[in-house]
Amino acid sequence: MGPGRWKLEWSNEDITTKDVRQRRFVVRRDSRAVPGLLWTPPGATGRRPLVLICHGAGNTKRDPYIVSLARRLVRHHSFAAAAIDGPVHGDRRADHSEDSGIMFVEFAQLWANDPKMVDEMVADWRATLDALRELDEVGPGPTGWWGLSMGTILGVPVVAAEERIVVAVFGLMGTAGPSALFRKRIADDARRVRCPVLFLLQWDDELVKREDVLVLFGEIGSRDKRLHAHPGGHVEVPAEELDASERFLADHLAR
Repeated sequence: MGPGRWKLEWSNEDITTKDVRQRRFVVRRDSRAVPGLLWTPPGATGRRPLVLICHGAGNTKRDPYIVSLARRLVRHHSFAAAAIDGPVHGDRRADHSEDSGIMFVEFAQLWANDPKMVDEMVADWRATLDALRELDEVGPGPTGWWGLSMGTILGVPVVAAEERIVVAVFGLMGTAGPSALFRKRIADDARRVRCPVLFLLQWDDELVKREDVLVLFGEIGSRDKRLHAHPGGHVEVPAEELDASERFLADHLAR
């Protein structure tokens, strides 16, 4: 095991297309296997910014919007990007099911019934960051976070705990959740977030109340936080916000 009791293993998936190298890895942390993808410029060496990308409930690290953002960050800015599967998602599943409805329901059940889930995922992300920062092609550079919906449920605690993350994009989540304990936890963690934050809100979100989203945004402790709001439901985030996310991350990570 490496520092922090993790071990990084590579699979035989190593694909380069249109100036982006994609590799599949597993970080082994104690008894947990954390499956992920890393995107870098081909032949890259030396320190560079890294963006951690967290998918939403019912999606995986291979969802098109995750891969698209990762590839844009590599092609346009020579950054590295990484994504891991969330709990009961993707390669963490023993049944290998890719049914988004099943993954969504099972995550909701886990969220409601496993008080350790968030802390375990925070530790998974931190071990992944430790492992990738040891690579010659990534190095000890600044780190960003991008995650909406489940990516905010897990992302706010990760960013609150991780000083190496210097900029974050959150959204589609509020001070909501299956228990008073979680609602207090996400609000408390939000107050500990100090990096610049871009927060996305869908005005007609059918899954998260607008008022709860605004409360969570208000709790974020950063002095530089920006709210982008658009009409539409939970999954109707406009494509222009992918552009805005890319610019926001690049502006802060390239400094």
